Amino acid sequence: MSVVTKPAPRGVAEAALLEALATCAASERLSDAQVHAMRAKRRRKVGASGGAAALLLVVGAGMWVGGMASTRPVALAHLETQRGEQRRFQLRDGSSVRLSGATAVDIRLEADARSAVLRHGEAFFDIAHDPARPFAVKAGKADTRVLGTAFDVDLAPDGAVRLAVYRGRVRFGPSKPARAGDSVIVPAGWRSHFRGGVAGLPSRFDAAQQDWRHGWLDTDAMRLGDMVATLNRGSGPVIATPPPQLADLPLSGRFKLDQPRQLLEAVGDAYGFTVEGDSKRLRLQAHPASQK
Repeated sequence: MSVVTKPAPRGVAEAALLEALATCAASERLSDAQVHAMRAKRRRKVGASGGAAALLLVVGAGMWVGGMASTRPVALAHLETQRGEQRRFQLRDGSSVRLSGATAVDIRLEADARSAVLRHGEAFFDIAHDPARPFAVKAGKADTRVLGTAFDVDLAPDGAVRLAVYRGRVRFGPSKPARAGDSVIVPAGWRSHFRGGVAGLPSRFDAAQQDWRHGWLDTDAMRLGDMVATLNRGSGPVIATPPPQLADLPLSGRFKLDQPRQLLEAVGDAYGFTVEGDSKRLRLQAHPASQK
């Protein structure tokens, strides 16, 4: 089994891959701790060179899976983008993942299961149908489980998760639900959000409309703080985290993402704040009346 991805700079990718295979050959087992350590080491190296990056590990004979010796290969891939980038990665199983800026995803493909962990940012998953190998996406404390579908997952800095389904249907909820009602089924053309350990009731949206992949943001009671996090994935000025009295303001509508300052100034006119700063850094300042 293998994963086809856009490679990291040649020297970095080859060094990381050789290190992984050497470790595996020596011990006949690649632990999660080793994978995380090599990924962190590689991220430090790639950070100096910039650009999208992918680390691929294919581990087979002699590996331990679920506590039992197995000759079935397991493919691990770490995908990552910088601010202002968007990248599409093609997986061996026919699925694809498109990453927004400042986003990181870990992929794991096995003979009987497929999974991804969204570390931070936003990613659009187009999953190839395979009843024998369900695909699970973990983002913060929320899980999304599918067989074959297309959906978007957005992990906010505070751990909240937004899901939008474009094809098929998915089960969405906490990784370890305490009650049956904590998870929801979200069909195509519907979206949900996860906050406080519970998935919200799905609401409709127009799946035919352009989204962040085309420079648009479609919101339904989205927090201003989360909008700022989305804007910060682009290549524009870095926007400071809004003050508490502004961060929780709910915003609904469609917004163009290519002019962050103009967008925020328009929102500020309606909600009582100004945008200050220069071409590199911005901050939101509440009007005196809004600070009371």
